[in-house]
Amino acid sequence: MSLSNILGTAVSGLSASQAGIRSVSNNIANIGTPGYARERVSLTTGVTQGRVNGVVIGEPSRIADRFLEQTVYLRAGDMGRAEVTANYMDRLQAFLGAPGAESGLPARLDAISASAIALTSGRSAPQNASSFVAEVQDAIGSIRQLDDDIQVLRGDVESEVGYSIETVNDLLERIHGLNATVAQLRGLGRTAGGAEDQRMSALEELSGLMKVSIREQPDGRVNIDSATGAVLLDGRLRQLSYPSPGNGVAQPTYPVIDIRFTNDAGEPTTATGEKLDSSAIGGKLGGLLDLRDRALPEFSDQLGSLFGGLAETINAVANSGTAVPPPNRLDGGPSGLIGSDRLGFTGQATFAVTDKSGVLVASTTVDFDALGPLATVDDAIAAINGGLAGDASATLVDGRLSFVAANGSNGVAIAQGTPPSERAGNGFSHYFGLNDVIRSDSATLVAPGFVASDPHGFGAGQSAQLVLRDATGRSLATTTLTGSLGSTIGDLVTELDQSPLGAFGDFALDDRGRVTFTPKPGASGSALSIPADSTDRFGTGVSFTALSGLTGSASGLGQGSVRSDVLASADRLPLSRLRTDAAVGESALGGGDTRVAGAFVEALGKSIDFGKAGSATVERFSSLLMGRAGTQAARAQDMLIDAAARRDDAVNRRDSFSGVNLDEELSQMVVLQNSYSAAARVMTTATQMYDTLLDMVR
Repeated sequence: MSLSNILGTAVSGLSASQAGIRSVSNNIANIGTPGYARERVSLTTGVTQGRVNGVVIGEPSRIADRFLEQTVYLRAGDMGRAEVTANYMDRLQAFLGAPGAESGLPARLDAISASAIALTSGRSAPQNASSFVAEVQDAIGSIRQLDDDIQVLRGDVESEVGYSIETVNDLLERIHGLNATVAQLRGLGRTAGGAEDQRMSALEELSGLMKVSIREQPDGRVNIDSATGAVLLDGRLRQLSYPSPGNGVAQPTYPVIDIRFTNDAGEPTTATGEKLDSSAIGGKLGGLLDLRDRALPEFSDQLGSLFGGLAETINAVANSGTAVPPPNRLDGGPSGLIGSDRLGFTGQATFAVTDKSGVLVASTTVDFDALGPLATVDDAIAAINGGLAGDASATLVDGRLSFVAANGSNGVAIAQGTPPSERAGNGFSHYFGLNDVIRSDSATLVAPGFVASDPHGFGAGQSAQLVLRDATGRSLATTTLTGSLGSTIGDLVTELDQSPLGAFGDFALDDRGRVTFTPKPGASGSALSIPADSTDRFGTGVSFTALSGLTGSASGLGQGSVRSDVLASADRLPLSRLRTDAAVGESALGGGDTRVAGAFVEALGKSIDFGKAGSATVERFSSLLMGRAGTQAARAQDMLIDAAARRDDAVNRRDSFSGVNLDEELSQMVVLQNSYSAAARVMTTATQMYDTLLDMVR
């Protein structure tokens, strides 16, 4: 080997050591930089004419394991979803209060029972009645406040959905730009470690917002797909488009998230045809959609069922009694029925007129069985009016029944007969809400008692949208119910069974005339919602949602309240019962009658039918509801702890491979320092040999 070759080899050794020290310096400087993957200089043996000739220095390479990075991305998505779920469930739990708290909902309902017991005593009756009315109103207010709180949470979730989508778009744009940088640098044969580090950090943040599938391309770019298979990024940038409808306000329905191509300026243009419409997208965004579309509405639905159960329990008893003196008129709530509808009542009911002192003026007992199976609501009204011979009259207007005494100084009262009147488990007065203590102008408060042959009463162009979601909040099927198969309730059930929903369960009418949905084994845990409903049965103002009983969202909770006259004066509380055996001129009502008060106590202690929510006492149902929320909050915290541990483990494994180890870098620096010194010594020796040769020549 010539001296020049020796010098060249030594120079290459010096350069290699310098390059190595430069990489070590970069590694040590970035020891605390998140997402930094250490680099190492690429060295290969220099070969000239088949002989080793120094070392060839390549571009620094990034030390990374793609599989470990993919694991971090996956675990980040689980962590994002668990974190947002735990946060909002914790807020929900805070609204509910501590178990057993005096201000809690079960305690409020228990107070109703206690005040009902006090009603059974004749002592301090006015005060006891006022206390009962106040406790009922407070319980309704508590239920409604909880529902309002849930709507606030849904609004906050919706705001966070919009913010998360903006963040996703920013990250996709950043990754797209870094893709171009990486591809360009690799094409020039240069290292792209810095751009790849930045891209990895952006990908990790993106995967926390939504689960993604990342595929590296030969030129160094990455393609990104959503967990549902929608393309988010390939050679062309895409953006998520979401027209938020309410700026953080809870809505009946929400638009889907569109995916759109972008122009050169990065602005969304035409839609790709792919959408993100369920929590299956995973990550924080998936968790938010699940909370917004399933978890929180489900709890709100249960609150509606609780209100409906409380109203049915109290109203059933109230409609068996009357106030003393009786009111001049009784005005019912929305029933959804019109005069030509099938009557559907069995048994008997007595309709009476008394003076202010309770002396009977007139009465008639209507035997609904005797009217026959083809009897209509109009037939029952005619029987009432005919029996009272002008002393009082019943009328049905827009689905609301009224019973009014002709003489303004008289009052009206209704009592169950023997056997008692009944339709779908409701007495005549109760079905029409004539003496309800709890009212809501937005919904019926009883089971409808429909049979398959009853007309559905939809008007032209009216429809109801039904959505079925699985236990994760993913939309399984959607249909729009129009009544297109026929004019009856049975036709509606058939239409639902033949819709896409029918693939996941069976629809039927139960024995109280409500529409039921029984999920098939593969769809267990799924839940129906009716986000949009424009139906109006025969113009009565009552929708399919209200009549079907498929959800608790149409319970009337939003407008639920103790009847205004009872709130104003507790002596309007119907605590007495009409004597059906009294003759005209005899006392049919008397003060001090506590039979209805005792019935309140008995009814509140009985298990009642909550429809799809099962059967329980009102207080038990509320306790189960609160307990379920607490359990879900605790489970969400456990899932967060587990997801955080799994994410941290994945990050530690990635960083143990790619991250900077100070001891390792210092050891490498010593090696490079010695290598540099040795190469320098070779150069010094070669220089001395040159000098010796020159001296010999001289």
